[in-house]
Amino acid sequence: MPPQRIYLAGPEVFLANAKEVGEEKKALCRKYGFEGVFPIDVEVKAEGKSPREFGLCISDVNEGLIRSCQIVIANLTPFRGPSADVGTVYELGFSHALGKLVLAYTNLAESFTERTAKALGGRVKRGADGLLRDGLGMFIEENCLIDNLMIDGCLNANSKLLIVEQAPAGELFSWLGGFEKCLAAAKKLTSKGT
Repeated sequence: MPPQRIYLAGPEVFLANAKEVGEEKKALCRKYGFEGVFPIDVEVKAEGKSPREFGLCISDVNEGLIRSCQIVIANLTPFRGPSADVGTVYELGFSHALGKLVLAYTNLAESFTERTAKALGGRVKRGADGLLRDGLGMFIEENCLIDNLMIDGCLNANSKLLIVEQAPAGELFSWLGGFEKCLAAAKKLTSKGT
């Protein structure tokens, strides 16, 4: 029987050494008896395509890769703001809706509320209603969750697994401690039925 395939969702695809990081993650997958599938494993040709067509083609390819996998592990480390990469979050919800086993990790231990307040430069205050609000008067989630409540909620409804770690300095997107814990949990969860 071929090994179960794991789609490796996350912002690592934007790193200068993305292929190297992908290979490292795939090697860890093999260590646990899985086949890792990194989003850039399939080369999408840009030739003859407009930037829009190229982008939509990448989206189609990634959705196809997700459909070909049984498991998804998502890196929810905040990316270009206080929240996880929006593409990764889409892939997380898409995978959950398809009935895939979904696990996740983050390499930043601060809560979503703390990160949001920092991103707003501390320009937050309590409204008359007691809610923490931004400069536009919009309330800020204070749910003691690691990201937007829908992200945490998706994982809670699926695997109930979100590994939260604080990466060593300078290793925010290369630290694989939480990723490996997800692999160990996936192994345990998938071997229950065998």
